[in-house]
Amino acid sequence: MTRVSRDFANTMQKEAVPAVSADVMFTSSRFPNYKIGANNQIVDGKDDPKVLTMKEVVARETAILLDQQKRLSVRDLANKFEKGLAAAAKLSEEARLREAASLEKHVLLKKLRDALESLKGRVAGRNKDDVEEAIAMVEALAVQLTQREGELIQEKSEVKKLANFLKQASEDAKKLVDEERAFARAEIESARAAVQRVEEALQEQERMSRASGKQDLEELMKEVQEARRIKMLHQPSKVMDMEHELQALRIQLAEKSKCSLQLQKQLAMSKRSEEKIPNLYELDGSEALGSYLRIKPRSDYALELSSCYIQWYRVSPEDGKKELISGATKSVYAPEPFDVGRILQAEIVYDGQKITLTTTCAIDPAAGLGSYVEALVRKHDSEFNVVVTQMNGVDHPSESIHVFHVGKMRIKLCKGKTAIAKEYYSTAMQLCGVRGGGNAAAQAIFWQAKKGVSFVLAFESERERNAAIMLARRFAFDCNIMLAGPDDRSPLGT
Repeated sequence: MTRVSRDFANTMQKEAVPAVSADVMFTSSRFPNYKIGANNQIVDGKDDPKVLTMKEVVARETAILLDQQKRLSVRDLANKFEKGLAAAAKLSEEARLREAASLEKHVLLKKLRDALESLKGRVAGRNKDDVEEAIAMVEALAVQLTQREGELIQEKSEVKKLANFLKQASEDAKKLVDEERAFARAEIESARAAVQRVEEALQEQERMSRASGKQDLEELMKEVQEARRIKMLHQPSKVMDMEHELQALRIQLAEKSKCSLQLQKQLAMSKRSEEKIPNLYELDGSEALGSYLRIKPRSDYALELSSCYIQWYRVSPEDGKKELISGATKSVYAPEPFDVGRILQAEIVYDGQKITLTTTCAIDPAAGLGSYVEALVRKHDSEFNVVVTQMNGVDHPSESIHVFHVGKMRIKLCKGKTAIAKEYYSTAMQLCGVRGGGNAAAQAIFWQAKKGVSFVLAFESERERNAAIMLARRFAFDCNIMLAGPDDRSPLGT
């Protein structure tokens, strides 16, 4: 038989809340000077070395209230009421659960008291006194539980009152929100109608001003045309004269350039003859970007070029560094932007002998090409009309017009609305001038979009061909990609 310990009563007494002594002495005879600090913390005023005046405090509180009034809208208040209503419902549910638990405690205490009563009749002496003491403790617990139940009932009624109040407040807030929404919609409709009236007035004014301005512009254009006609009758156009003079100067410059080139070639031949070097072949063509160079025999003793091995090189005029041009093994070579400012050299090997042909000077840039490319750089995408002559190394019989798009991030070849090839700039992409191909080499490029996909494209002019190469290399360089031909590792051309 289990003996009930007396320590339970002592524990209950220890857990009881001690009463407040009547001899309590407060440290101050006045109410403390509190104020609200950061994050709504209560701070004692004596701890703050800076004491604000009443005017400053009122101004500060006014600013805080105005700020709160701006932040809290009717919708916010409705949301707060909704949250409070949910919290009240939660409290009501907790009170119901505590009431059920209290009922279970009453049942347990009654069973415990009945068990102790039955035990009291069976025992005698000291054990009987212990059982009576335990019965008294159980009765005390029942009294405490009854008091707690009364508190719970009162708390439940207060929670119900709060829930009803919050529910009513939520309904009022919803009504207020609906009223505000209806008022706002009416204001919006009124503002829209006002804006529409203003727009109609502005449009009408614009139409009237446009009609009058158009009439004034037509009269002004008639006056300008009449003035130009009178001026043309009395004085020839200076601009036209300047254009004719500039064209004549360009023609003279081209003729003198050809004469200078011929003289340089003759000088080089004379030097070779003095050095007893056989002059079997020579380079023919303009040494400038946009043209092509051709190897042609000078003597009847020269072998056919088809039976010779030919390799083109580009040579730096500063240090004489020689760089092989991969794929340039034909008798015709069209300079590309890589070759500007460098000397081109062709080696002809036959019967164990080697003949080297060199341009008289570095390759000159094309006139106006740099400014044309700079104008294209400002665009996001430049288009060129091309004809596909080869696809993946196989001749392409169709001569239909395609569009070659050179963009800042990728290159695309289209036929109508169909994209034939579209690739972003990458290390697998190659772009250079066609190395060989006769007279059309100066207008054609080789483009490898990716491994296994390549094209030979013919442009409408040499200028567009060179501009497309320079533009694509510049955009690829901006993407940290060195875009060049097969095995070319040179820096970008100008």
